[in-house]
Amino acid sequence: MNLQVSGHHLEITPALRDYVTGKLERIIRHFDNLIDVNVILSVEKLKQKAEVTVHLAGKDVYVESVDEDLYAAVDGLVDKLERQVQKYKQKLQDHHRGRKITDHIVVE
Repeated sequence: MNLQVSGHHLEITPALRDYVTGKLERIIRHFDNLIDVNVILSVEKLKQKAEVTVHLAGKDVYVESVDEDLYAAVDGLVDKLERQVQKYKQKLQDHHRGRKITDHIVVE
């Protein structure tokens, strides 16, 4: 997994980078086919914004969260992202449910 954390109008401190990385570990536990994760943290007047783009095998997921506190925005972001990844994972599992590989083999 390739993780990139960047900031707009904000300097990313090591503590903030560790916090984001630690929170994203929850996502990795649920879905290990993550290819690329881009996190952008930004400040716009009184609003703290966190956004992430996750490149999965077969799909890109974009989530953003806005809050007055940057750490709260990251928490909300990870919660939303976790729901989206679980939904995608469930969709993949349901797609192949009940179908066996031998159903399509014809023996003459």
